[in-house]
Amino acid sequence: MSIGADATKTAASGPSPVRVMVVDDSAVIRGLITRALEVDPGIQVVATVSNGQLAVSQMSRSDVDVIVLDIEMPVMDGLTALPELLKAAPDVKIIMASTLTQRNAQVSIEALQKGASDYIPKPSSTGEIHGSADFKRDLIEKVKALGKTRRDRRDRNKAAGIPEAKPAPAARAISVPGTRSSLLSPSAPVVLRPFARSNPQIVGIGSSTGGPQALFTVLGNLPASFRLPIVITQHMPATFTTILAEHIARVAKRPSAEGRDGEPIEPGKIYLAPGDNHMVVETQGTQKIIRLNKNPPENFCRPAVDPMFRSLAAAYGPSVLGVVLTGMGSDGAKGGRVLVDAGANVIAQDEASSVVWGMPGAAANAGICSALLPIDKVAGEIARIAGVRP
Repeated sequence: MSIGADATKTAASGPSPVRVMVVDDSAVIRGLITRALEVDPGIQVVATVSNGQLAVSQMSRSDVDVIVLDIEMPVMDGLTALPELLKAAPDVKIIMASTLTQRNAQVSIEALQKGASDYIPKPSSTGEIHGSADFKRDLIEKVKALGKTRRDRRDRNKAAGIPEAKPAPAARAISVPGTRSSLLSPSAPVVLRPFARSNPQIVGIGSSTGGPQALFTVLGNLPASFRLPIVITQHMPATFTTILAEHIARVAKRPSAEGRDGEPIEPGKIYLAPGDNHMVVETQGTQKIIRLNKNPPENFCRPAVDPMFRSLAAAYGPSVLGVVLTGMGSDGAKGGRVLVDAGANVIAQDEASSVVWGMPGAAANAGICSALLPIDKVAGEIARIAGVRP
């Protein structure tokens, strides 16, 4: 185990760096990840350890915002360590790091269900980690976004007199002329647009960081009588999306699979964008079909939500319900604007229940949302808008 020599330093001005612990059984990988992170002055690696047991022990000695946690380690692996780390610090943000194998994808999604905040595909060799600009950029962005979320919520809780590691303050109801009352988190003075009069024929959902957990909640809570097709873009690599679709099928108790090029859209089915492919919808005669493409990434992502939303507006016009769930960045806001301009409605997850309020926050601040809701209320709102009773 080693702890950064400058662990007690803080930035000379501005916010203090996000404090990170790196957990990996390879000393070389720990060093490469540490150096990749500390290129950014907003990040400070305060501890590096070689297994989950040492990570749990370290929690009593270091105030850590984010943990980068390997899955396969001796003594105590990442999945075993996860609940112990969360017990030690319930609000710590944990990023699972794993190579792109089917087994690791399965374990990563299981970890997300058990409280991990995000995952990152780890290159399979030290040379790839050293030379992968995409891996370094994604890792830094995830660490900073999750670290900021943890600190912001701690600050709000402290100001409200709420003890640490308790849920964020309850959202307040805000009435906007022409809309139903919608829940907003205390720090989000967003004006909602009135609901458009439309009869949705399809639901489009976009999500990223925290998305698998949010999708399980939303899709698992839809009434059994809900029959609209659902298309989903979740920022996730290939292999992972295959496993995610299988988990969704079990939770939602309805057919769910990665979309296939040329596949017709049918009622009651869920279609998930495959990793490394944009998924869009086209009209072919009297049918709506799935199309996959490898057009350039949008918002640094492929699949991306914006092209899916744009295609839904072109294929269905106003008969779409767009849903933006937790995630980093702003993907979905521009495509959501196209939906709204076509006469469709967009709703989003609120800040208090989001792992990262980037994507839904961007949509809300763009003025395209008609409701902002806690994650456990989203399914009910989707059903209500679709005219389906629980």
